[in-house]
Amino acid sequence: MFGGWLEDAGNLAHGEATVKCGCRGDGGPVCVELSSSRVSAPTAGTMTEAKRDYKEVPTKDGDEVKAETEVVGLKPKMTLFNGITVIVGSIIGSGIFISPTVVLQNTGSVGVSLIVWIISGLFSMVGAYCYAELGCMIQKTGADYAYIMVTFGPFLAFMRLWVECIIVRPCSQTIVALTFSVYIMKPFFPTCDPPDDSARLLAAVCILVLTFVNCWNVKWATRVQDIFTGAKLFALAVIIITGFVQLGRGQTQYFTFDNTEPDFSKIILSFYSGLFAYNGWNYLNFVIEELKDPVKNLPKAIYISISLVTIVYVLANVAFYTTLSPHEVLGSEAVAVSFADRLYRPVEFLIPIFVALSTFGSVNGILFTSSRLFYAGAMEGQMPEILTMIQVKRMTPAPAVLFMSFLSLIYLGSSNISGLISYVGFATWISIGLAVLCVPWLRWKAPELPRPIKVNLVWPVIYIIATIFITIVPMYAAPIETGIGVGIISTGIPVYLLFIKLRKPMWIQNILSKNNIFLQKVMMVCQPEKAAKL
Repeated sequence: MFGGWLEDAGNLAHGEATVKCGCRGDGGPVCVELSSSRVSAPTAGTMTEAKRDYKEVPTKDGDEVKAETEVVGLKPKMTLFNGITVIVGSIIGSGIFISPTVVLQNTGSVGVSLIVWIISGLFSMVGAYCYAELGCMIQKTGADYAYIMVTFGPFLAFMRLWVECIIVRPCSQTIVALTFSVYIMKPFFPTCDPPDDSARLLAAVCILVLTFVNCWNVKWATRVQDIFTGAKLFALAVIIITGFVQLGRGQTQYFTFDNTEPDFSKIILSFYSGLFAYNGWNYLNFVIEELKDPVKNLPKAIYISISLVTIVYVLANVAFYTTLSPHEVLGSEAVAVSFADRLYRPVEFLIPIFVALSTFGSVNGILFTSSRLFYAGAMEGQMPEILTMIQVKRMTPAPAVLFMSFLSLIYLGSSNISGLISYVGFATWISIGLAVLCVPWLRWKAPELPRPIKVNLVWPVIYIIATIFITIVPMYAAPIETGIGVGIISTGIPVYLLFIKLRKPMWIQNILSKNNIFLQKVMMVCQPEKAAKL
């Protein structure tokens, strides 16, 4: 896994050659050796720019995926609507269907839990507002990884990359895939929980199917996102409309502050689950190079999406509590299914199907954006060089997609969703808080950078203070989960020193170079014409 984590992607830093692979007009493979004479090793605090000379590789005549005159690279194909569906599709996944139970466990009352949902939405909006300035100022794939690289240098950028690679992204995708499998099987196991092994196997199938879609065609991936975002909004619309009907009937008996948790640290811990449900608001920044007119469309997509999601989440929770008592919510692993069982007979099976479609789309959104993060890290020489490469016919970052899928499958070894959420929450908010810190820091250190959007500094300061609060207080409330999270994050330090900072013996670099060429030939991938320059 770590073999390619070498300074300046290893083999090129010492004059070694690499190979670009493609297809001849007859469909046969062609490989072109590249010169590395103009590659320089990175220095502390600077980014590596690998300038390589090679000729464009043509594809088959009539290939609709890539024209002969078109260079290999990520293309701006996403519209504003696609951007909105990526954010909404990434956010609305498993969170709204599993987090109500966990939020209520930590708050104790319906009233406080609704307040947590509202504050979580506002908190996400403030973070997205700060990211809009960063995204329009630094228009590079990788989002907060790119922002931290520009602002604080390669070490902290690598730690952010490490947290995302090892914990946040694969773990989040595993949680959503497991939720998909539980809901899709629920109609077959109405009175008991689905078998654990079956749930994990079906989650693996979900991940693998979407891996193929994302490797095959970017438009396929965005089309899947558009369709399944519509499905999840339809399911939530049905639940919300039912909630309004129930309110009209006077079903408000559960909206109280009775039994509110007296331990304030546990209430703070509930924000991990609330914010987990909003996780994904920054995902469009990871694919900004593929978004048309990002200065105009990025902020619009962010504001529209998060406002829509916040309204939907709060109204969905209100709908649940018009019918289900706090005791019933706490005893349910699938709140939407319990809600449907009470109100939608004999077609109650439709709700778990639509919830499964919702989570399926969310898995696709996480995979689509996460692979671009790995791609951006590899461009900076901080991940295996093979992850910088684009499939020459399909114009997709296939190696990065496959790598993300592999890590997610590893996390399927555990089906403890609550524990996985704790690890994700702690790691996520430390990393995002560091990224938001880039806003005031760059105002001070680089005031000359163009800023099409300029936020009031009050907002990043509020966000940073709140982030510190919600990461420190849970250390007391959940010391074991927090300790495990800190331990996993800390493993990135020796990895950086051993595989990035220190120079490797030539024989190791030769082995890695040969392995890299072999993988290029197998996957028919090559590097884009220009590396992302941060």
